[in-house]
Amino acid sequence: MTATDGAGGGARRPAGAERGRGPGGAGPSRRRALLLGGGAVVAAGAAAVAGREELVRWWWRLPGNSRPRKEGEVDFAGAQWSAASPANYRQASRPDDYPVDRIVVHVVQGSFATALKVFRDPFHAASAHYVVRGDGHVAQTVRELDVAFHAGNRGYNERSVGIEHAGFVDRPESFTPEMYAASARLAAGICRRYDIPADREHLVGHVEVPGTDHTDPGPHWDWPRYLALVRAELRRPTGRA
Repeated sequence: MTATDGAGGGARRPAGAERGRGPGGAGPSRRRALLLGGGAVVAAGAAAVAGREELVRWWWRLPGNSRPRKEGEVDFAGAQWSAASPANYRQASRPDDYPVDRIVVHVVQGSFATALKVFRDPFHAASAHYVVRGDGHVAQTVRELDVAFHAGNRGYNERSVGIEHAGFVDRPESFTPEMYAASARLAAGICRRYDIPADREHLVGHVEVPGTDHTDPGPHWDWPRYLALVRAELRRPTGRA
């Protein structure tokens, strides 16, 4: 399952220029002066826009500032909102404060309902951004803006989106076609939002997070199938989540 910034849960391993002149040769023509002046205005305007964008980007990094958010708003169209306890994630303004370049695939080691229940428990100290059920239903428990405690590694938590899948690592029947399809649509949307390549360097299992003691998603998770589905979704026209 998921992990805090420092610990894990779920399946574990054992233990200078010439001037132009006008018709009289006395100086710049009126037309040229206007053109030059217009160019300066355009350049100044572009610089101002760039400056505002940079200011906005840094604004969210200042203490006490955060991006506006609305309760129940989801990042994946059609997802059920089931808020995790605020104790189980850290509010942030990603990707302004932490660039997002990874998706971490998890398995709950339990049911969909169990995952939602424990993520609401403030004493669980862990959560993931999403949970996918066997029939393809998706719940979002943490906004992608925020840092969910799912990877057992602070740096990975800050840079990634965590997707839980209901089931058990040693039960291949947990991973249904509906689950793979829904998770692939979800992952493709995340890849589009943050320009993440759909490859095994950027879509990783919990077991591959540095320092983890987890084994999920386990040997029965079909990575070639999953990546093929994600890439197929990415080839579809934009506009889908």
